[in-house]
Amino acid sequence: QVQLVESGGGLVQPGGSLRLSCAASGIAFSFAAMAWYRQAPGKQRELVAAITSPSTTNYADSVKGRFTISRDNAKKTVYLQMNSLKADDTADYYCKASLGSSDYWGQGTQVTVSS
Repeated sequence: QVQLVESGGGLVQPGGSLRLSCAASGIAFSFAAMAWYRQAPGKQRELVAAITSPSTTNYADSVKGRFTISRDNAKKTVYLQMNSLKADDTADYYCKASLGSSDYWGQGTQVTVSS
C-alpha cells in the first residue's frame, strides 16, 4: 500500500521560510515522479513544483526563484523549501507520486502565511 506523509507545515510570517517533507512508502520511489500541489480555500488545486527521477524540475511561475523542490531517493523523501513566503502562498500543500499510470496523494499539510 502506497503511503505519502507530508510534514513541515505551519504558521509563518510574510518573508519567512518553511521546508515541507513528504515521506513515501510502498512505492519504488526512485522511479516515481514527485510533485507538490497546493489548494487555497475556494480555489482549485494547482501544481507548485515537480521533480522527476533523477532530478529534472519545473515550477509554477508564482513560486519560481522562491521555492525549491528536491528529493532524497535513499530516504524516499521529497522536499519543498519555501522562502520569501507571501500571504498568497497560504494553502494546503499536497504531495503526489506518479508511477506508470497511477497517481498517489498524501493527506496534505497546512501552510499559513500571516503576520
